[in-house]
Amino acid sequence: MTSDDLPIGRRVARWRVRRSMTQQMLADRLRRSKSWVDKVERGVRALDRYSVIQELAHVLRVDPEVLLGQQSSTPAGPPDGVDDIRAALARYDVPQAPPQPTVELTRQVGYAWLTYQHAHYGQLVRLLPGLLATAQAAQSPELLVQAYRIASSLLVKLGEADLAWLAADRALSTAADNPILAAAAAISIAQALRATNRDRLALAATLTAANRLLPPSTRLGDHEVGGSCGDQTARQPHDQRGKGVPARQGAVGEWAVGGTLLVQAALAAAGCGEHRRAGELTDRAAGVAANLRGYDDTHRTSFGPIAVDLARVLSAAQRGDADEALHRHSTVIRREAWRRLPAEYRGAYLVDVARAYLQVGDLRAAARALVDADSVAPAEVRCRPLARTVIADVARAQPAPAGVARLATVVGLTH
Repeated sequence: MTSDDLPIGRRVARWRVRRSMTQQMLADRLRRSKSWVDKVERGVRALDRYSVIQELAHVLRVDPEVLLGQQSSTPAGPPDGVDDIRAALARYDVPQAPPQPTVELTRQVGYAWLTYQHAHYGQLVRLLPGLLATAQAAQSPELLVQAYRIASSLLVKLGEADLAWLAADRALSTAADNPILAAAAAISIAQALRATNRDRLALAATLTAANRLLPPSTRLGDHEVGGSCGDQTARQPHDQRGKGVPARQGAVGEWAVGGTLLVQAALAAAGCGEHRRAGELTDRAAGVAANLRGYDDTHRTSFGPIAVDLARVLSAAQRGDADEALHRHSTVIRREAWRRLPAEYRGAYLVDVARAYLQVGDLRAAARALVDADSVAPAEVRCRPLARTVIADVARAQPAPAGVARLATVVGLTH
């Protein structure tokens, strides 16, 4: 068995021994129990959270790819296999395969999310057809919604926005009358619509979903969430210490989804040229983010103050204010919260910011963002048709900015 074939827990154990650590030493540095470390290494406890993988990699002084056994170089061009995903989405009959136990399906969905967040798109393309069939046969709307959302997110990356919209629509239909699942599916709807330049439709969809999840009467701290300005508001219930914090974990997760919808709405508004509205929406999203601390990101939003700050950079560039965008960008990527974001999130942001800087004529900033994206998440640059287009546009400059000529060669472009 090669190192790449080992379960992740075995890799953790190997690197712990190489670093001359006992299980107790590793547990202490992670601020967890020795029992937790032991269960991870024996495979009893699954590692399906990107943030936990990052934390382990940091303590063991290795790249997360080493723990995941995914160190192979990233080939250029969209990976093969999209037709298999299309076929899985085209099924209207329930697959007759024996349903997987919920625990096993939960593990598979968690692994698929982790693969996506780590930007291993080729591997995910191969996983998804089987995962969709398994999830469709199961009696778990929540897991099926997640599988559809993973498919939609990946298809956006691969330039299949219309197919991504179909997957997101399937997620919304599966969510039925579950408001939090429907709101999470609306995030995918918005991403697919924005990918096809239907920003106004994305704006309408996100605001509708956010207002359902975060009604006008909801107020987090001193920031209104939900309806329009001037709505009557009520104070958020306080805990026993008198702090304006959510009373239960589930509510925090709902507000994280709501905050993500507001960020998507802000980006859609910026895409429509409604820059004042984009600013108002990011301010409202910031109000939500300021009240979220330490929640379990079950809906894989990666929402928080850093997400709002990144949206402000993109909005500033969209309205042509390159100076503000560059200043915000250089500040935000130095923060610890930036480094804790999934590789996919950081890579996607850098590609988006490169495109935004290109729109305002700042080729040097666009080139820097593309090179940084390639170092963070190579698949974001090498697999996405959108990134190839931005690379080609930047590489047309004479002379081409440093690093972009190399990327153009890597992805097979001539300039």
